[in-house]
Amino acid sequence: MPTQISLRGVTLSRGDRLLLDDVSFAVRPGERIGIVGENGAGKSTLLWLLAGSESPDDGAVATVADGGIGHLGQTPELPPDHTVRDAVDAALAEVRAMERGLRELEADLGGGAPDALAAYGDLLTAFEARGGYEADARVEKALHGLGLGGIGYERRLGSLSGGEQARLGLACLIAAAPEVMLLDEPTNHLDGAALSWLEEALRGHSGTVLAVSHDRVFLERVATAIVEVDADRRTLVRYGGGYGGFVAEQTAARRRWEQAYEEWCAETAALAAAATTVARRVAPGRGMKDGNKLAYDRDKGRVQSSVSSRVRNARERLRRLQEDPVPRPPEPLRFSALPAAGTADGVLIDLHDIRVGERLAVDRLTVAAGERLLVHGANGAGKSTLLRVMAGWETPDAGRAIRRGGIGYLAQEIPVARPRERLLSAFGRGLPGTPEEQGVLLLSYGLFRTDDLHVPVGSLSAGQRRRLALARLLARPADLLLLDEPTNHLALGLVEELEEALAQWTGALVVVSHDRLLRSRFTGRRCEIRGGRFMAEEGDAAPAAASI
Repeated sequence: MPTQISLRGVTLSRGDRLLLDDVSFAVRPGERIGIVGENGAGKSTLLWLLAGSESPDDGAVATVADGGIGHLGQTPELPPDHTVRDAVDAALAEVRAMERGLRELEADLGGGAPDALAAYGDLLTAFEARGGYEADARVEKALHGLGLGGIGYERRLGSLSGGEQARLGLACLIAAAPEVMLLDEPTNHLDGAALSWLEEALRGHSGTVLAVSHDRVFLERVATAIVEVDADRRTLVRYGGGYGGFVAEQTAARRRWEQAYEEWCAETAALAAAATTVARRVAPGRGMKDGNKLAYDRDKGRVQSSVSSRVRNARERLRRLQEDPVPRPPEPLRFSALPAAGTADGVLIDLHDIRVGERLAVDRLTVAAGERLLVHGANGAGKSTLLRVMAGWETPDAGRAIRRGGIGYLAQEIPVARPRERLLSAFGRGLPGTPEEQGVLLLSYGLFRTDDLHVPVGSLSAGQRRRLALARLLARPADLLLLDEPTNHLALGLVEELEEALAQWTGALVVVSHDRLLRSRFTGRRCEIRGGRFMAEEGDAAPAAASI
């Protein structure tokens, strides 16, 4: 039976949140689908549906593949008392079973069993299609490619770090080579070399791949099509042409929206004018001739009837257009600068001998007006602590932090201190203007719809909370922006808009990011936190001496 992956009329909820609403979707054999969307939209749940581990509230899900289906979640569930060898054997269980079946059938061949030869041929074909003879070699290759080449097969899984467990699970799945691979954030915990190896391995896979990912470089290199889980419309939207096609279609859709809005505005204005002036344009200043009052009254009636009909038609068309308006497209994202931002001289942040427990030690670090600084490094190196100290959110145990000007700070994790507070109230806290004016401002960013304004903050998904934090930042002028993993949890279309807004920003900027594409496009000074010190990258101005 050929590979079949489809959803038909699927509706799915989680608690009181509707994730998918009457969705139909299909994947062609051999496609490599990148699944994107903001956190909380239902991307992982979609993979669980396709893997058969979840059931929809309504509709049908079909995932069929003679060559097997492999699903790897974001956090592989590996028993801590098992060994690496146990994990490998579990991943290759189908291939091992096929190999045992071949050995048994080989014994039957000598006995002259009539159906043994046909059964042996079918099983051998399936075994070779799964690359059974190369399975153990693939395991070694995958472990080495993902940075686990030195791991012992008798090592207990409980002794591995979370990142090592994730990479082991990925290596086992790649080695098992199922016909259909369902991967949830496979690029997490991988360094540059491992990422390149994974991308090459997936491009070389002869079956079908569906991978949830926020990594735009991975999507560019691997995906043949993109499927967006649209949290607002609760549906799936397919884009051909890989990630480049996704970006191009998003741009084209924006242009179509702008054009439709301009045409709607022009037509409503023309109809409104016609409804008030058409009477004067039809037979103006017409007077009675030769005292023929009867003919004059008859002609006047025809004119009035014509005028009335045209006015009625214009007003009816105008009414229909106004009842179904084309909403105004949001303005491109733009951070508001204080009057001096981008032109002011002087140092905005000056850190002296900062110490925060064992997490952070900075001898000296300055950020001047208009300066751009990208900070990257391993997880736990102290990057977020550094930004919290810069923002004044964390008081150091020792040292001095001098701040000048307005600071806008986007934290990596968005806490919910007031879960019952409505979204509009949370956005407007501290802003001037009435709630109505604040609502107009919030909606102008295109981050939320009118129906969202009164939703309790505690009910928002991680992606929606991130959008709210971004909106608050957009509404408050600043001299310096401190952004901690700004692309996290956001839909990728919004990530592209955010990058464009940062490119246009003239104030000072400090960004912490693991995003490969953001880092490759970043212009400005770069620092890596490594081995307890800030390391200036080649080609950039050397930063002030600091240690972590």
